[in-house]
Amino acid sequence: MVASVAELANARGIHECFQWFTREKQWINEQHLALCRIPAPTFLEEKRAQWMVAQLRSLGCEARLDRGGNVIATLTPVREGPFIAVTAHLDTVLAPRQPQDISLGSDGRFLGPGVADNGAGLAALLAIAGAMKASAPMEDGVHPVVFIANVGEEGEGNLSGMRYLVKQSPLGPKIGAFIVLDGPSTDHITCEALASRRYEISFSGPGGHSWNDYGIANPVHAISRAVAWFTEHRTNGRSSGPRTSYNFGTIEGGTSINSIPTLARAKLDIRSEDPDQLDQFSELLSASVERARDIENERTTGGKVAAKIREIGSRPGGRLKEGAKILSFVRAVDSFLNIRSHLDCASTDANIPLSMGLPAVSVGAGGQGGGAHTPAEWFHPEGRELALKRVLLTLALLMRDPAPAPPAR
Repeated sequence: MVASVAELANARGIHECFQWFTREKQWINEQHLALCRIPAPTFLEEKRAQWMVAQLRSLGCEARLDRGGNVIATLTPVREGPFIAVTAHLDTVLAPRQPQDISLGSDGRFLGPGVADNGAGLAALLAIAGAMKASAPMEDGVHPVVFIANVGEEGEGNLSGMRYLVKQSPLGPKIGAFIVLDGPSTDHITCEALASRRYEISFSGPGGHSWNDYGIANPVHAISRAVAWFTEHRTNGRSSGPRTSYNFGTIEGGTSINSIPTLARAKLDIRSEDPDQLDQFSELLSASVERARDIENERTTGGKVAAKIREIGSRPGGRLKEGAKILSFVRAVDSFLNIRSHLDCASTDANIPLSMGLPAVSVGAGGQGGGAHTPAEWFHPEGRELALKRVLLTLALLMRDPAPAPPAR
């Protein structure tokens, strides 16, 4: 397999793409910074999506938005599949408030929210489309390529863009394999989908004055007790066996220091390699909320609190089938390029196709990065070219594979 990768790498079309990556390095960096300066928080990705459409069209691609808000682009006006999809999510957890929030550091690092996750993936998507469009021989193959910049990957987006693409879009049944570009680096191959559930917990009550109405049930006190009880009685997610994690990411409520709140809310993320653990943690959450409500109401001398749990997200698990060609292709390319990578389990857009038995991997788009989901996020483009070669070679192998017809679904 490595020998066939070496032969492929010396083909004229591939070699021209490699040269394009080197020649257009500055252009790729400029596109990366420009797209990150367009705010794209989850559910508000349209401006960045329209910008991506314009850039893909300027490269000579056929590009449009689908009904789910995803950017769909092809090298030519291809109508038949099965397609090989290269995807990257548009949305970010945090968004720049002004263009100056995305800056270039003196050491060459890109600074600001979203520059790594997923500015790196989107820039790679543009670079690969640009290189392939500039090299006509790369358009040849058994299977055409479709480039997709999708919405709703982060947080409460709940993988909505990928869900629409795979389950509702007319394009979905025509896709035979997925390469998901998510974040920087080349050190991992995500081929197992990490399942998760997200909940919003709320306590409500009559509220009142901190002195005159003292004694009525307080939603903030109740929700604090629920969080404390849950964290004290959860199982150890880092013990031997499948790993499980939980995180209360937000907690809010009240209007002033001298007012008893009418409402308090918290949001919880639970992830596990074992679906049974998700069920156990969900049951613990219900028990914690009920116990906190009952204790608060037992202590009240007036109005009581009510509690509600609402599921706001659920990501399915799944894994590549044994002997999947897409994994052997990535492994062979990594061996040829001397990339040291490991298989991992994570929550990405690949969760949806993997949960349906479709061939999919999620890989980094090169460079180095850190501080994802924080205001201190950063990305350095050094090493980006290696990742672009990695994706291109894997893509070329998939394009020439006679068998990635999508299974019935």
